[in-house]
Amino acid sequence: MGTVTAYTTKTKGRQYEVWYRKPDGSRGHERGFKRKRDAEARLADVEVAKLKGGYIDRADASATIAELGEDWLARHELKTTASSHHSVDSAWRVHVKPRWGHYAVGAITKREVEAWLLELGKRRSHTTVARARDLLAGIFDDAIEDNRVLKNPARGHTIKKKPLPDEVFLSHAQVDALARASRYADLICFLAYTGLRWGEVIALRVRNVDLDRRRIVIRESVTEVNGKHVLGSVKSHERRVVAYPDFLDSAVALACARKRPDDRLWCGDDGGYLRPGNSRDGWFASAVKRAMADDQSFRRVTPHDLRHTAASLAISAGANVKVIQRMLGHKSAKVTLDTYAALFPDDLDNVTAALGRQRATHVER
Repeated sequence: MGTVTAYTTKTKGRQYEVWYRKPDGSRGHERGFKRKRDAEARLADVEVAKLKGGYIDRADASATIAELGEDWLARHELKTTASSHHSVDSAWRVHVKPRWGHYAVGAITKREVEAWLLELGKRRSHTTVARARDLLAGIFDDAIEDNRVLKNPARGHTIKKKPLPDEVFLSHAQVDALARASRYADLICFLAYTGLRWGEVIALRVRNVDLDRRRIVIRESVTEVNGKHVLGSVKSHERRVVAYPDFLDSAVALACARKRPDDRLWCGDDGGYLRPGNSRDGWFASAVKRAMADDQSFRRVTPHDLRHTAASLAISAGANVKVIQRMLGHKSAKVTLDTYAALFPDDLDNVTAALGRQRATHVER
């Protein structure tokens, strides 16, 4: 057990201090209690917390979010892609640090965080608010592991989800029309039938292609950070193998022809990374305009919509959810289902009909 002792100062008179043994064996000392019972209550709290394994050193809990945040960001940068870290770093500089940087980690309540998120949600998108919340929560997760706090006030907050985007799925004929209207016809078809992300396709090297087996190994991805292209690992840091259909044989072979193993399949005119051309006068946007002029039912699309198109066409061809997940590189089948559930056939009628037939063979009328 610890002790409570009295001491006297010239300015404040008689006060009390608490001495106790910390869980690591060092001595704990707190002073400035005006009443003896307040000091005794604090000592009792310390002893109970030690017994329950919930003791928090006040010095550790006084570390600021700004101090802990910088360390967290440094470790985050080592574990993620350049584009992902850029987004998180921006959330830190613009939203989290200005609001919470001067706060001690042990002084922030869940209600305060909730109020902040609600206010932020009035001005910012769902993605921005969720990123700021998760960043703050990550800092508190580390603080819990370091025994600075017991609970995470940034966890358990639900943010109103953004409306699902109106995704565009092109038909086979529309893919062909867009390709014919484009400067990069083979690339349009490749995107629409493999589902690769833009950053993945422009990072492809000849050595990533197996022409005999019609396989593409996705190892790298290019992201644009502050106007500069940055080559890094693929999303989720997991490589995957994607197959392409036989009608793309000539297109892929042509993209690989007369190139060295480390050369890119598709490059810009300057030999650098090809840009998506989705600006108003870009090559992709211009192709879309031409396709829309020829077909009034043709909707405005972006390069990313070709990824949705690939999923749609594969599902219509009979691919199951696990195949689509592997094809698109989703972290889980749940992500695939959440995105494309409406495209999968409704098997409810098939199930009930099958149950009826099965019962008829086992139950006599």
